[in-house]
Amino acid sequence: MSALAIPSRAQTTTPEQSSPAAAPLPNEPTEAAQPQSPSPEAAYDRPVSWKSLYHNVISDQKQIWTFPARLIHGQNLAPTAAVLGTTAGLYFLDPKEAAYFRKTTTFDGFRYVFNGNATAIGMGAVSASMYAIGRLRKDSKMQHTALLAGEAMVDTAIVQTVLKDVTMRLRPVRYPATGWFATSSSPTSYIRGNGSFPSGHSIEAFAVATIIARRYGNHRWVPYAAYGLASLVGFSRLTLNVHFLSDVAMGGALGYSISRFTVLRQ
Repeated sequence: MSALAIPSRAQTTTPEQSSPAAAPLPNEPTEAAQPQSPSPEAAYDRPVSWKSLYHNVISDQKQIWTFPARLIHGQNLAPTAAVLGTTAGLYFLDPKEAAYFRKTTTFDGFRYVFNGNATAIGMGAVSASMYAIGRLRKDSKMQHTALLAGEAMVDTAIVQTVLKDVTMRLRPVRYPATGWFATSSSPTSYIRGNGSFPSGHSIEAFAVATIIARRYGNHRWVPYAAYGLASLVGFSRLTLNVHFLSDVAMGGALGYSISRFTVLRQ
């Protein structure tokens, strides 16, 4: 929300009434001009338009896939190690977690509401509706937010497809009822992005949530709502038995990182 500035009235003076400003003394120190730091809003407002989306995505992909080179030079080692370590730890819990969600009926109602098609359509509808509302209200910030969310979804779609085809991890639902989930790294199909790792719904949900949360963080409830809904999408993938916990966790971390550090360039 923008604040309204109310200008104060000033008396006008005639040339005869106005006195010339006093000139500074020769040895009097002058006040140096203080550089103005950009406002947080300006820092988050990366230029984006329909015409620039293609070039933005190309630039984003270059930054994403050259990330390992930056690791070699010692950049971002601590957060990367934390994410990989957490994912590795969750990997060993995957067999128990997957077996539990296959057997339980506790989340049947939740599965019905947060099914795969509903959550996928919902994520796209968020960006589309924000853009439409922004156009109607002539709200450039909302339009740009929608375009940035769309850019993030394209970026994450490319990343998840490549990683799924490289890791070739089977989904929990692909195992027989008496299957042993510890062998969950068995090969799946190539060039389809149909593998389990990482979760595509999770990576896209957190990508969109991060764009909205960072752009509208001045409203305290927005980050809670955005990340809360993204977490529900990720959890739904567990209850549907189509992803392991490590898939969802890595998807969330990638979605957040791609949106914040690559798309928003913060």
